[in-house]
Amino acid sequence: MKQSALFTISAPSGAGKTSLVKALLEKRPDEVTVSVSHATRPMRPGEVDGRDYHFVSIEEFERMVEAGEFLEYAKVFDNYYGTSRKAVEELLQQGRHVILEIDWQGARQVKQQIPETIAVFILPPSREELRRRLTGRGTDDESVIERRMADADREMAHYRDAEYLVINDIFDDALFDLECIVHGESLRRERQERRHAELIASIPEA
Repeated sequence: MKQSALFTISAPSGAGKTSLVKALLEKRPDEVTVSVSHATRPMRPGEVDGRDYHFVSIEEFERMVEAGEFLEYAKVFDNYYGTSRKAVEELLQQGRHVILEIDWQGARQVKQQIPETIAVFILPPSREELRRRLTGRGTDDESVIERRMADADREMAHYRDAEYLVINDIFDDALFDLECIVHGESLRRERQERRHAELIASIPEA
């Protein structure tokens, strides 16, 4: 087992996944990082290539698929999104835990290729609260809200795929739970043995 670990974090829209991951990165920048995905959609105002996504052409993306360079990928509407295997491996070799913020389907693909991946699923405290959060954005009409709720129901059914479940009711509590999961994995015996190899080598056999 490597010193670093690979995490997938999944959640339905409105559960607060992105906010939690951002806050975790701000609190533990030396311990955790994220892998930047590849995307074929056009860059939006304010986005930076290599920070928000690695923006590539459809032809380049399809070449990468053919070459088996993605841990997972999906087509969303007319655009492709994917996670580079090489990028993840390079980040893991740096010694920090790596987070993939992806949907349950992507998380399942990653788990199939890297079985030791640790899956985390984030849920809202209730369907009613999820609806309130989606409505509170003020950007969608009722028909869109209903569609998002239906999508959320399908997504939430896959929480059972994860090793860890975080309920995002009170944000600070959910962030603490997520920190505990990540830091707890740092303390796994196998990782500590690698991290403190000199100490371990000095301890006599039982």
